Amino acid sequence: MTLRTKFLLFAIFIHTLLAVMAWYLLQENKFLFLGMELVIIFSVLVTGQLYQAFFKPLKLIRAGIESIRDKDFSTKFMAVGQQDLDELVNVYNRMMDQLRKERVGQAEKHFLLEKLIQASPAGIILLGFDNQVEGVNPAAERFLQHKGHELMGKHVSQLPQDWAKELVPLSSGESTTFRLHGTWTYRCHRAHFLDRGFQHYFILIEELTEAILQNERQAYEKVIRVMSHEVNNTTGAVNSILGSLQYYAPQLEEEHQPDFEHVLQVAIDRNANLSRFMANFAEVVRLPKPQKAPKDIHVLLQELQRLLQPQLEKRHISCTWHLASEPLVVSIDEQQMEQVILNILKNAMEAIGEEGEISIRTQLDPPQLTITDNGEGISEEVQQRLFTPFYTTKNNGQGIGLTMVRDILVNHGFTFSLSSERGLTSFTIRL
Repeated sequence: MTLRTKFLLFAIFIHTLLAVMAWYLLQENKFLFLGMELVIIFSVLVTGQLYQAFFKPLKLIRAGIESIRDKDFSTKFMAVGQQDLDELVNVYNRMMDQLRKERVGQAEKHFLLEKLIQASPAGIILLGFDNQVEGVNPAAERFLQHKGHELMGKHVSQLPQDWAKELVPLSSGESTTFRLHGTWTYRCHRAHFLDRGFQHYFILIEELTEAILQNERQAYEKVIRVMSHEVNNTTGAVNSILGSLQYYAPQLEEEHQPDFEHVLQVAIDRNANLSRFMANFAEVVRLPKPQKAPKDIHVLLQELQRLLQPQLEKRHISCTWHLASEPLVVSIDEQQMEQVILNILKNAMEAIGEEGEISIRTQLDPPQLTITDNGEGISEEVQQRLFTPFYTTKNNGQGIGLTMVRDILVNHGFTFSLSSERGLTSFTIRL
């Protein structure tokens, strides 16, 4: 039974009792009856005032509770001229002002945090208490190369294989650093926070590739500069001496002249090869920033295919095309990207040797180029080291071809991957 009902029943009982007493007084004394009637009227008026005084604040409190329950902090009450009630109204209004300020502040902080997460260059994966993906920001989508809606609801173990292998064993408070495809280096840190009493986890992904490549580039730039200086000084002096010796060749006996000239020419040629060798290294160091312009990748591929066609025919290597239905126009430095694709195609030809197939595939969404060969394949250990400067598996290689490919693609902002399985090696460039 509510307080209002109890009050009304009590008032009805009292006034019924007074009415009965008035009826008995009517039988005894009319003047006392009239006095009792006045008492009853006065009691009704006082009861009405007490009802208003008691239950109007309760009505206000109930309305305020409903507003708070509906999270409507804009409702405020006006003063009514009653001291006790006005004090309650003032307390309520101050409370609503404070709640509104807190709500606006929390909304602004949440909005700012959401914007920071979305704009952060670091990848953020939000996880539920059961390690299910609850949210990813654009940087994490870029690193994992999957759209957010494709990752939502998946367990960490269901993320792309290379990532799942590193992230599944990661405990809260731990960090790990690893490299993907021999080039892309990431540091991941796992932590947790409390939300409404439940523990949630998140994984922070930081890309270290650019910093590591910059340090690596500075290191081998210094080495190459020193080597080039010493080699060029030496070959220059030696070539000068060899040129002077050629002057004396006619003074030798005729039967010794051919051998003498041949030996000198071999030495000169070896010096020239050494100079070219160092020049190739210097090209990696002096790689300019890309001058980008729109270019149809299909046209570029066809131009390179015509250039390599004689070698393809000589090796009996077929080239199959799976091009997108529409032109794949991308903003690139045409000369540099031509070097990249030409290097990949030559590597594919060398991996096949003879009697094989190269497949060239493009797609529009997302824009991507994939070159696949059925050559000897590459072991996982070698894959991790292929893009390391000066590392090569070729007997006469210098280890700068894929280094230059890597630097050009990184400068363009393109991600890439190299995979080799089931007798097929694929180089994929995400444009």
